[in-house]
Formats: sequence, structure tokens, C-alpha cells
Amino acid sequence: MKYKLTAIIVLIFMAVIFIVQNAAVVDIRFYFWTISISRILLMFILLVVGIVIGFLFNSYLKHIKKPV
Repeated sequence: MKYKLTAIIVLIFMAVIFIVQNAAVVDIRFYFWTISISRILLMFILLVVGIVIGFLFNSYLKHIKKPV
């Protein structure tokens, strides 16, 4: 049990360091649009989009492989 608590504390500590180091604001330019957003928020949004796309692609592949 002590190993789990230690691992959780270490992971939380690493996540806090990661967030603090990536708090800078970055500009995203797409043609004539410009958006200013925190780098960590951008990484989180991209992670969520990637998870959703992976889930949808996996569901689509399972649907195709189903015998009729």
C-alpha cells in the first residue's frame, strides 16, 4: 500500500512540474485566425481530440469487421 501512495505522490509532483513549466502563452495561427492559449491547455485539448479520434476509429473498425 505504501508503494501505491508513493507512486501517486511522485506522479502528482511530476504533473505539477510539467504544468508549471508549460504555462507560457503561445499563439496559434491558422490562415488569418490567431488564438492565444496556454501551452498546457493546448496539450490537453490535443490529447482529448486524439483520444476521441482513436475511440471513433476503433469503433468504426469494429463495426466493419462485424459479420452480417
